[in-house]
Amino acid sequence: MDERGFFIISLDFELFWGVLDVFKKEEYEQHVLGARKVVPQLLDLFHRYEIHATWAIVGMMAFNQVEDVERHVPLEKPSYKNKKLSPYRMELLRHLGNDLLFAPPLLQQIQKTPDQEIATHTFSHYYTLEEGQTKNQFQHDLEHACKFGVEEMTSVVFPRNQINEEYLQVCWELGMTAYRGNEDTWIYRLKSNERRRWGKRALRLLDGYFNLFGHQTYRLREVSDGRPVNVKSSRFLKPYSKRLSWLERLRLRRIKKDMTYAAKHGEVYHLWWHPHNFGVNQKENLAFLKEILNHYVYLQEKYGFQSMTMKEAASIALAREGE
Repeated sequence: MDERGFFIISLDFELFWGVLDVFKKEEYEQHVLGARKVVPQLLDLFHRYEIHATWAIVGMMAFNQVEDVERHVPLEKPSYKNKKLSPYRMELLRHLGNDLLFAPPLLQQIQKTPDQEIATHTFSHYYTLEEGQTKNQFQHDLEHACKFGVEEMTSVVFPRNQINEEYLQVCWELGMTAYRGNEDTWIYRLKSNERRRWGKRALRLLDGYFNLFGHQTYRLREVSDGRPVNVKSSRFLKPYSKRLSWLERLRLRRIKKDMTYAAKHGEVYHLWWHPHNFGVNQKENLAFLKEILNHYVYLQEKYGFQSMTMKEAASIALAREGE
């Protein structure tokens, strides 16, 4: 059995769909517009470093205009108790404009870049743990994501990491072989909008700089029991902060030590972020990522550390069941 370690990168590519209920246009448009500029740079880096990455896209980003959304609303929309969570507010979408919502050329660029996987981030940035929505509504949403996806997709990343285990069978039946689960440590276990609760949030922040809760790596054979395969997250790549810039070396050291542990012990290290996290302070964020990728190359040469997509990881995990 191959006991080399694996390095997984996944990106939640969502433009403004992911923050409709959080920010006003003027509060976050620079981050989202910046994401449009940073995606080609990320693809260039991934190509140069031979990185296999998974891009989880919101399905409606493949459209060209709001009228396309109106024409293709699922038969059953999510009936969230909190109406601000609904993306089907056409007046708001028109106010935001096409550049903050749609990106067919960027999706095509991802497709054309070698070793990149396009996964689904659901059709509408669907929240599976929110009050009011139902399993049947989720199924309609995911069916739309598959129908209007730019290619056949076999991995799913749940928006805001809200994982409703009762919905996983729907994913499997619609062809999903992998999903990104949360870290095992209790500070990363979320219910609905629990991510905003300050106690856990503070501990997650500290854990990003200091090893308080372990490396969050795991053996690939440990995740093959369920369907789809749980290709768990190890760490969210936080964006550069001028306020915390004096801690950048600690943040980088934390990630490098995680990667080294995974490479030496034949385990998986799964790093993820949103392109809009790099939308501002692009120079600093890309420089930080290059440091990570340079360390990956070092670990690849020394320990055989291997880059792979979520789809590839799930394929290996499923194949190993027969060994």
